[in-house]
Amino acid sequence: MDLDTEYVNLSAGDGTALRAYVAHPAGKPRAGLLVFQEAFGVNAHIRDVTQRFAREGYLAISPELFHRTAPGFEIGYTDMGPAFEQLRALTDAGLEADIRAAHGWLRSSGESQICATGYCMGGRTACLAALMVPLACSVSYYGGGIAPSQFGAGLLDRLKDLSAPMLFFWGGLDHHIPPESVQAVTSAVRAAGKPYTNVEFSFADHGFFCDQRASYNATAAALAWPLTLAFLETHLAAQTQKGGAGV
Repeated sequence: MDLDTEYVNLSAGDGTALRAYVAHPAGKPRAGLLVFQEAFGVNAHIRDVTQRFAREGYLAISPELFHRTAPGFEIGYTDMGPAFEQLRALTDAGLEADIRAAHGWLRSSGESQICATGYCMGGRTACLAALMVPLACSVSYYGGGIAPSQFGAGLLDRLKDLSAPMLFFWGGLDHHIPPESVQAVTSAVRAAGKPYTNVEFSFADHGFFCDQRASYNATAAALAWPLTLAFLETHLAAQTQKGGAGV
């Protein structure tokens, strides 16, 4: 399937400007999709994932979330020092401004139905997006920092405000996100009475979906992909039946 890609410039509500990578599907999009990066930037892998979603019919946009401190940031998967430096510089206020900017771009492009997904820090950002902009649903892959971590207090006390169904993916071998952190997330969402689906691959590590990482797990990635697509399609269809633009 042919598709077009481009970089677009966005204006965030805090007065900053950011670049975002966009993949356009062939024909009319089925919906808009926010794709949130790992700590290594909107790199070749994230661009490839954005294109994969476009091939499934989504108008997919991946904003560069480190633009305030390192515009165009993109490093390899073993360069943890610079990645941690950028993570520590992030604020939820800045992320929220970037989420709104990318969500607004999709809306201005004619998409009334929008979903989100993200990987690692992007998994947390996908959860944050479900707290603050209208979404049909959101998918978080190994979202570090939803529970408290070395980088911040987490989002547990805000999960009661989720406004979209969540799909969480975790790796059972993930030492970055221990089982007690996963349990803290699911317990908070359950206690709030919010709809969610929780999937743990016992044999997979952090970053299992990324085929450019040593921790890539082909089996887990192959199982997670159709589950992701089915989750998006199911909740988009439910939203269409309700006649709304967000839950």
